[in-house]
Amino acid sequence: MSRIHTAFETRKAFIPFITCGDPDLGTTEACVRAMAENGADLIELGIPFSDPTAEGPVIQAANTRALAGGVTTDQIFDLVRRLRKDIDIPMVFMTYANVVFSYGADKFISTCSTIGIDGLILPDIPFEEKGEFLPLCRKYGVDLVSLVAPTSANRIAMIAKEAEGFLYLVSSLGVTGTRSEITTDLPAIVRVVREHTDIPCAVGFGISTPDQAKKMADVSDGAIIGSAIVKLLEAHGTDAPRYIGEYVKEIREALG
Repeated sequence: MSRIHTAFETRKAFIPFITCGDPDLGTTEACVRAMAENGADLIELGIPFSDPTAEGPVIQAANTRALAGGVTTDQIFDLVRRLRKDIDIPMVFMTYANVVFSYGADKFISTCSTIGIDGLILPDIPFEEKGEFLPLCRKYGVDLVSLVAPTSANRIAMIAKEAEGFLYLVSSLGVTGTRSEITTDLPAIVRVVREHTDIPCAVGFGISTPDQAKKMADVSDGAIIGSAIVKLLEAHGTDAPRYIGEYVKEIREALG
């Protein structure tokens, strides 16, 4: 078992996301440290990809900026090695199957285990096709995190039964991005999840304000925020860590 469960043991989890290498890896490192210092319970590290199909324009632009800056998967692995010297909260990679395939799936996942990455989220891999990665993830002790969407319908129970680490509950149809209102019947989805697994579930996609985060965490085990954080990076560049730290603290306080 990875350490992901520790993120949910004592309180509702706050899970911030950041795109590695936007605008550079030094800023990414400072942002991750600011997140950890201000109450993040688990951090999602995005490995940039040229065609991030699950992402809205904000995170797509972050991927483009990071790739234009020349960031590589090996450099991101080195970043995690540095962070792991003094940060012990769970961290997971969010990326796309092509990134893993092109690096070599066995080498990629074994390296994740060696450097202290606890889980892997691949939003472009349907549940039915996860067999390409699951045996390797289990071999090396890296949780393959599954996603449940409002369109999952009768597949929710099946996905929940086989969930590992935590279940990523997508709040809304479409791609990532901030939304003024989230109207999906999340409590109904969570009820089905609860009937089939004890694995915690956290809600992501569309959350940006402390009030939204609290509402989502109230019906689940935690809240995931990405685009709102990446917007701070876009606005403040290398000065972003201070602003991101303040934002994380504000969300953490809202969740209690």
